[in-house]
Amino acid sequence: MVILKTAGAIKKMREAGRLSALALKVGGEAVVPGVTTAEIDRVIHDFIVSQGATPSFLNLYGFPASACISVNDELIHGIPGNRVIKEGDIVSIDVGACLDGYHGDNAATFVAGNASEEALALLDVTKQSLYKGIEMATVGHRVGDISNAVQTYCEERGYSVVREFVGHGIGRSVHEDPEVPNFGAAGHGPRLVSGMCIAIEPMINAGTRFVSTDSNGWTVRTKDGKLSAHFEHTIAITEDGPIILTDPD
Repeated sequence: MVILKTAGAIKKMREAGRLSALALKVGGEAVVPGVTTAEIDRVIHDFIVSQGATPSFLNLYGFPASACISVNDELIHGIPGNRVIKEGDIVSIDVGACLDGYHGDNAATFVAGNASEEALALLDVTKQSLYKGIEMATVGHRVGDISNAVQTYCEERGYSVVREFVGHGIGRSVHEDPEVPNFGAAGHGPRLVSGMCIAIEPMINAGTRFVSTDSNGWTVRTKDGKLSAHFEHTIAITEDGPIILTDPD
């Protein structure tokens, strides 16, 4: 069931989203050669707590950290630990914060030092596909219009779209209805109405779309070992168009 948000609820989600965006920014600034993923997670955790909020992901479904930190061929759900980030690594950070009962959720892929042209091109296409999806998040469109915009933009540029993991509704729970795939046919899926809040999150691979999950039960990586990128915003659908709630400004 899709839970529509009132103007008051969207205002609270804007505050949670802004905090989530600032936490993501803090985490991104910590991505430098020589840092461990655990250290990045600690910086994010401490920032969220210092703002009087709670990390949305900590203990969610048993996840043991405040941020998902995934490196190179890992696309999502990387568990922070003693892995040391190296020059040229790309690091995807997915983080959310809960404030006054509402969640924000966002992600971005950052570069440690100087990355390859291949990596930078993947990041650019993935980020742009997110905004292509957001452009379609207007009253009267359907979820499939968002999905198709992301898929078309990426596949036309030679990249592949992960099928096993998708975006989602969000509010008092991190994950609500509807699912928001990054692939699909335009004109299909639930109709978008004012008051819906969703997280759009393209997960795009440089090679095959197929993925596998590590033995830890969490970390998902590309099957061919090629790079993957992840960008995400939480948005509200309104009569005046989509509002990006995970905007730090």
